[in-house]
Amino acid sequence: MTTADILDRLAIGKRLDEASAVRLLEGRELLAVGRAAAAARKKRVPGGDVTFVIDRNINYTNICVTGCDFCAFYRPLGSDEGYLLSDGQIYGKIAETIELGGTGIMMQGGLHPGLDIDYYCDLLAGIKERYPQITIHSFSPPEIHHIAVNSRISVAATLERMRDAGLDSLPGGGAEILADGVRRRLSPRKVDSGTWLEVMRQAHRAGLQSTATMMFGSIEGLADRVEHLRRIRELQDETGGFRAFIPWTFQDENTQLEGSASSSGIDYLMTLAVSRLYLDNILNIQASWVTQGLKMAQVALDFGANDLGSTMIEENVVAAAGVTYRVGKEELVRAIGAAGWNPVQRRHDYTPAVPA
Repeated sequence: MTTADILDRLAIGKRLDEASAVRLLEGRELLAVGRAAAAARKKRVPGGDVTFVIDRNINYTNICVTGCDFCAFYRPLGSDEGYLLSDGQIYGKIAETIELGGTGIMMQGGLHPGLDIDYYCDLLAGIKERYPQITIHSFSPPEIHHIAVNSRISVAATLERMRDAGLDSLPGGGAEILADGVRRRLSPRKVDSGTWLEVMRQAHRAGLQSTATMMFGSIEGLADRVEHLRRIRELQDETGGFRAFIPWTFQDENTQLEGSASSSGIDYLMTLAVSRLYLDNILNIQASWVTQGLKMAQVALDFGANDLGSTMIEENVVAAAGVTYRVGKEELVRAIGAAGWNPVQRRHDYTPAVPA
């Protein structure tokens, strides 16, 4: 089946299947696929708004027992470069975020062997007591699973206790590629794909919505990317709990896989566009200016994306891999307007925050 045949089937309402999605990625007919993705975006998210959020990544610890080959951020327990932020340091970062117009935080860290459910619940409750207006969009599925294991309780109980302490939603970190053949090579000590999906399933059942991500351009094949999309789509069919999907490219500098990054700008746009076409049950598709830069993110708005994510007042994980793009609210607003769209500041649940 040709790219034109596949796109014709999509135009009459047929759902994109795995084989056809792989064929689109292999075909490299970027403009045709991009036009189809733009049409799908217009149908799913009509109008000219492009959203963004002002928040801060707080990487509360870099101590991690997993040691993934693709990660330049982690340090083993006992390292002179390892750290764990104090509650006071975290509070200070949140206060600064609010002063800068931020509405949320995304706390993510390494899998620290010394932290259990009591630490996280005390931290969450302390934040909500001091800053009730802040949205806590935090802790990836590997972190949640690690907390549950460390605390000798179920994932469901872990999520319920953290929700009750103040957790609002989950980011989609730690997914990388949800194909276990890839994960065994890329992150053999991290949770498998089924566990990642089960944490998300339990989060959605607990009333905690989330985002989903995909890190591509490392060692996976095109069929592995589509396998990832299939598993996200199937869970979304079941729970409806994913608010957004965020594909981003592997950054290899300072990692054990340095020199192996394989994704170009064209590959990024094609994968983004196919993600919009395949994930017909996820409303928001986010462009990654953090890894691609702002100009490519502007282009991505014509390839199916409707959101530019966060201003990221602070970001350390991708920066550790040598990528240090930085933009503020004014730059995002200008970039969205210059690309022909209407900038709208949002909260993490995609409701409007304040006029941009």
